[in-house]
Amino acid sequence: EVQLVESGGGLVQPGGSLRLSCAASGFTFSSAAMSWVRQAPGKGLEWVSAINSGGGSTSYADSVKGRFTISRDNAKNTLYLQMNSLKPEDTAVYYCNLSSGSRSYWGQGTQVTVSS
Repeated sequence: EVQLVESGGGLVQPGGSLRLSCAASGFTFSSAAMSWVRQAPGKGLEWVSAINSGGGSTSYADSVKGRFTISRDNAKNTLYLQMNSLKPEDTAVYYCNLSSGSRSYWGQGTQVTVSS
């Protein structure tokens, strides 16, 4: 059974930093491309960032480029999202996502709130 468990969210002031983690199990993590997706209050899902299975290729939404860094530790089956220079508009529930063929798997999400 695929399991994705996000952690690391919280309340942070504008300009602050957070690092999100996603612990993965139930599949061969080192063979899977992974993504982070977020949902702001009252809005739809927004893709944030993706990383290939080996970690050597990453991509970012324009809204977070230069501020967020996606990474992974395949030995620990863990995906990360380092978020710097946070803005109030980054407030959202952040989800890690595995898409495999026609199936998509999600964690429970972790809340990030950026506010003074």
